[in-house]
Amino acid sequence: MARNEISGGSQGGPVVQAETISSLTIASAPVEIPRYLRSPSHWPLAREWEALKAGAHKARPGEDGSKVPPYVARDVDGVLRERIAEGGLVLVVGDSTAGKTRAAFEAVRAVVPGHRVLAPPVGGSLGPAPDAVERAGAPCVVWLDDLERYLGPDGLEPDVLDDFVRLDVPVVATMRVKPYETFSAERDGGVASQVLPLAEVIDLNRLWSADELARAAECDDSRIVDAFAHHGPYGIAEYVAAGPALLQEWLRAWSANGHPRGAALVAAAVDLARAGLRGPYGTDLLAEVHEQHLAAGGGPVLRPESLDDAFAWAARVRHGVTSLLLPADDDRWTPFDYLVDHTESEIPAWVWEAAIGHADEDADRFAVGVNAAQHNAWTTAERAWLPLADAGSPTATHNLGVLLSRAGRIDEAETRYRQAMETGLPEAMHSLADLMADTDRTDEAEALYRRAIEAGHAPAAYNLAIMLDDSLTDEVEVLYRRAMEAGMTEAAYNLARLLTDAGRIDEAEALYRQAIEAGDSEAAYNLAGLLTHAGRIGEAETLYRQAIEAGVPFAVQNLGNLLVDAGRADEAEALYRHAIANGNESASFNLGVLLAQDGRAEEAESIFRRHLEDGDPAAANNLGNLFADTGRHAEAESFYRDALGMGYSGAAGNLAILLDEMGRHDEAEEFRRRAVTNTPTE
Repeated sequence: MARNEISGGSQGGPVVQAETISSLTIASAPVEIPRYLRSPSHWPLAREWEALKAGAHKARPGEDGSKVPPYVARDVDGVLRERIAEGGLVLVVGDSTAGKTRAAFEAVRAVVPGHRVLAPPVGGSLGPAPDAVERAGAPCVVWLDDLERYLGPDGLEPDVLDDFVRLDVPVVATMRVKPYETFSAERDGGVASQVLPLAEVIDLNRLWSADELARAAECDDSRIVDAFAHHGPYGIAEYVAAGPALLQEWLRAWSANGHPRGAALVAAAVDLARAGLRGPYGTDLLAEVHEQHLAAGGGPVLRPESLDDAFAWAARVRHGVTSLLLPADDDRWTPFDYLVDHTESEIPAWVWEAAIGHADEDADRFAVGVNAAQHNAWTTAERAWLPLADAGSPTATHNLGVLLSRAGRIDEAETRYRQAMETGLPEAMHSLADLMADTDRTDEAEALYRRAIEAGHAPAAYNLAIMLDDSLTDEVEVLYRRAMEAGMTEAAYNLARLLTDAGRIDEAEALYRQAIEAGDSEAAYNLAGLLTHAGRIGEAETLYRQAIEAGVPFAVQNLGNLLVDAGRADEAEALYRHAIANGNESASFNLGVLLAQDGRAEEAESIFRRHLEDGDPAAANNLGNLFADTGRHAEAESFYRDALGMGYSGAAGNLAILLDEMGRHDEAEEFRRRAVTNTPTE
């Protein structure tokens, strides 16, 4: 029997052995290069590039006819340019019209003026882009304005980014705050959850600093001068782009004397964008979706204008800058993105239906699924991801598993996780491990966590550390530190607690401070307790107040206790009363203790009785103490016995002391024994 081997290509059909075959050549199908990658020499040089083509917002024309005003330096310019010079993915995050695209554009021109700019079209596959850049024979920079549009399948996947880094090609991107928060919250192994942690993030505030305003004041361009004089609570770039004015005009249009149909058309486009369906949107789609917006806003009562008039109103350029709906090619439209960012209403069901119904490409389906999941539109998310999962997409399969798990459909979730695992996706191993742990299959969970860690998925180390017994201090410490290296600040907090219990106080303090710097308010609370025990009262007080401002439970009580011990009872009382007035009823118990110590028995009794009505056995014990101190022995005995009956073992010793004072020594001895053995009930 002869064996044939084929190499150097792929064969889609059968190979037939016919006697002896001396040689066989199979030609691989040529890889189709997307049109945007075919002519690198046509990519613009950064120094000749135009801000509007980069995606910057247009302003009203200047005296010289320019469509963008001169650039006013921003405070982040220095660090932004340093990061671009270092290479890798640099991401500028800010609100719409904060000036992020302009700042990034100016930085690219300043740092790499001789580089060719590769700005892929939305929906264009990025997989072949590194090869095209390598063949270009000239230095390049990749420009991804609105990065969320490139975070789906065939977008900026980790291996594509790795190739750009290998080729020393900077990748400069921008992202609005809302999409950034949506995608960075994903922990599902999707493209965003793998790529965003790799970015050097530069935050750009829409409100300008004093230094930035001072620089704007020195500019002689009429647009900047006008913005400086009238911007009020808005940012300079925001005002120049007319964002606030257009938002108010849109909101005012919802009236019988306004442009209700035009407002509904804008609402349709805004909500489709919020749902994740990439624009531009066809006239027919907006006409279809806006009818339900119009009906929900009042319908015929508003006496809506004609559809043609509505489109004309929405497309009219305001302030010489932009319009509510921006025209694109082929009779299609996109909403002014400032409106998208400043709309907080719930996305209606009919918008989700339209978005999923018109998501023809995988990237659109994936994005709609992400946005639907973020808005708790679970059915839409499942409909978006199901066909992608069935077609073999590892990320969509894993995301679908996450949805099914949240819905309590455990068996289906497990199936999807295992399907995604077969593709080697470590995030799926992690999620399946979580599922195993939640269903008490801890041995399987531990094995899966370890597989995910071996595959390079550091977050699995955090969950494995939580699952393991803290007595395994050395291994748990290693796991937490591995998670910390991956940027999980919550691991610093947990490790600090572990080291506190192990008596390694100095190390624990350093870790708590690291967690505090990352914004962990509970770390401030725990460090305050640690410093209190160390006698560092001033530092502890500061940290407790920080925790109180962040709303950490029991921080008020602990600070009050600290102030009482420091002889500052009046301050403690004021603190307790302020907390109670703001709805923190648990602080009232500590106030009752303070009042009892101060001899204000009547008010203390009222507080403890209220807590006793809520079923607090400690309140019964404290009422016993209160009556014992005021000589009301019979009532004190009754409350101590109530506390014991409610499971409060600490009342046994108190009752023993009371019975001795009453001359009932034999009974007292019995309760002393119970106090020693920690036996609460009689």
